[in-house]
Amino acid sequence: MLKDFAKLHTFLTVVKEKSFSKASAKLGISQPAVTQQIKFIEDYLDTRVLERKKNGIKLTKEGEDLHRIATRLEKYINSSEKDLLKIINKEFTFIIGASNSIGNYILPKHLGKIKELINNEVYTRIELSMNVIDQLEDKKIDIALIESPIFRDGIMYREWLEDELVLFSNQAIPKQMRVEDFFDCDWICRNENSHTRKLTAEMFDDLGVDCSTFNIIGVVATPTAIKESVLRSSRDGRPVVSVISRHVIADEVQEGKLFEARVKNYKIYRKFFIAYSKERKHDAFVDNVVNFLSSIRI
Repeated sequence: MLKDFAKLHTFLTVVKEKSFSKASAKLGISQPAVTQQIKFIEDYLDTRVLERKKNGIKLTKEGEDLHRIATRLEKYINSSEKDLLKIINKEFTFIIGASNSIGNYILPKHLGKIKELINNEVYTRIELSMNVIDQLEDKKIDIALIESPIFRDGIMYREWLEDELVLFSNQAIPKQMRVEDFFDCDWICRNENSHTRKLTAEMFDDLGVDCSTFNIIGVVATPTAIKESVLRSSRDGRPVVSVISRHVIADEVQEGKLFEARVKNYKIYRKFFIAYSKERKHDAFVDNVVNFLSSIRI
């Protein structure tokens, strides 16, 4: 019976109108049809739910229990119907998947404008780039903003912003660090799955540096964890340093809480990418967001 809510809706209408004839008029069906549906309910439950009185109808005890249940079901159905209408009217939630640096430090200031452009709610999911692309393939997100191009069939990629990885510390360090300066510092590193870790390892290889000889005091999983670890480290003794996107520490550098540096005669640049499903390359919502993001200059 729960699969056929129409009969329960008839029951609720009879109770509300306190009359079979008024319920019939309200529902636009014959009074015998109303009576038949109530009888079906009573036969199904093997109990009386309504008693006819001269001044209307009265619920039995079992009818009162049924009324509570049917009222709850009606609320759930009405709520679900609103959600369905949102989909029909394109009033859905737009979900952007983003890697850590982008999702935490670049995207937030632009979410209001994106919401305005598509006239829909915008949510973000922040993961490693590979996990973001997995979610894009599984259609759990609408577009992906990633730090490294993880190419998959069925996905379109557009180069987006240029990022620079820099050295930083909470102590003043040389703005142009030489290889020999590396060994005078304590290091905090990203985990091995990180694109930042990969690019940093390539830099050390190019410079002929064996980073396993560094004094590494920690390995962490996110840019925020790296920033906070360096920010909160002691300012006495050897500098604690790491490598990070310049966007992640921009505010702290401006406030004088952190100091950034580059490797002498070496720059670490990378491209951020926008990715979305080829199936949605003509989707107006995706187009609006991608075109807006492409216009950003940082």
